[in-house]
Amino acid sequence: WRDWSSDVCSSDLIKEALVNGTGESVKVVSVINGYWGNPEIKIPFPSEAKEMESKLRAIGMAKKVDEFNESMNRAAEKAASEAKPIFIAAIKGMTVRDAINIVKGVDNAATMYLKNTTSPELIGKFQPIIKTSLDNVNATRYWSDLITIYNKIPLVKRMNPNLSEYVTQRAIDGLFIMIAKEEIKIRKDPMARTSELLKKVFGN
Repeated sequence: WRDWSSDVCSSDLIKEALVNGTGESVKVVSVINGYWGNPEIKIPFPSEAKEMESKLRAIGMAKKVDEFNESMNRAAEKAASEAKPIFIAAIKGMTVRDAINIVKGVDNAATMYLKNTTSPELIGKFQPIIKTSLDNVNATRYWSDLITIYNKIPLVKRMNPNLSEYVTQRAIDGLFIMIAKEEIKIRKDPMARTSELLKKVFGN
């Protein structure tokens, strides 16, 4: 990427290549086990509720905890496909200078550009979908059951973190992790340039 010349390809080609690259990342996470089956982005039990998880497992609620964990990840998988049009709009809104800086930039330059320009919109788009998905895959019910059981344990600190906010943020974080991996792969590995477009833009 660093040897790119403006004589080789236009900013339109760069934008098209970025649309293809982000599309691949979205496709990877928006399928069954896109999150749940990937240890790198799998959404864990809320960190502020780790003590709650330990205590529930200790009193024989491990199956319920595992069902809840899986349901959070299923909700993220259902919501992830909504990211694609947001990324496309951000990429098409790039200036020529933005595009050149990305190609000449550091290994995660495109990822950081998208993160900086799309995060608020992603949160706004994801959260209602995540909330509906959490209901549809029974995560809300599992969470409510776990909270009820936990809060009945003597001497524990009562808690009820906002589940949709938590899953939304973790889903978006995971998506950008995958976009960054795809970006680095295309920059470093010629075999990862799976289309003539990617080869033309990033192979010189």
